[in-house]
Order: sequence, then C-alpha cells, then structure tokens
Amino acid sequence: MYQANLSYRLLCRYLSEVLDAGLVRSEDDDCYVLTGKGKEFLVKHEKYSKRCRSLEEQSNHVNNEKIVLEEMCFSPGKAGKSLSHADRNKGSGE
Repeated sequence: MYQANLSYRLLCRYLSEVLDAGLVRSEDDDCYVLTGKGKEFLVKHEKYSKRCRSLEEQSNHVNNEKIVLEEMCFSPGKAGKSLSHADRNKGSGE
C-alpha cells in the first residue's frame, strides 16, 4: 500500500475488484495469491500495452511526416512558395 502510494481506502477498493474478478485469491488473512486467470490477464495486458506503445510510436512518426510536408508547402521561403499571389490565383480560376 505504501510503496504503491495508495490510501487504505483505495487499496481495499482495488483488492475487492481483483478478488471479485478472480484475478487473485486470499490464502489467509495476510496473504493474497495470483490465480491462473490473473497470470493470463497480466500476459495479455503486457501484449496489449506493447501494441499500444507501438501504435503510439507509429502515430507520432506519421504526425512528424505530416508536419514536414506541411512545412514544405506552407512555410515562407520553402520550395513551392515561389509563385506570386497573382500567379497562384490564375491557376485557381480567380
């Protein structure tokens, strides 16, 4: 409880939830043991977490590529901005 920085109230709530879910069981008043279902849950949660981290990294990479492309198109002095305002309007039908 102290190492996890949890209040006693939160500890009781979380412990009740994992007991109800069958992820841990009580061996006696002072000892709780992870069940087979609890072990399976941890393995699946680890895979899920890794997949989420991978997707987040991929998303960040795509967003970075988008920023680079936007900067190439819209930043002053970059390639593609050499046309004057009047020249660009000619191509748009204005």
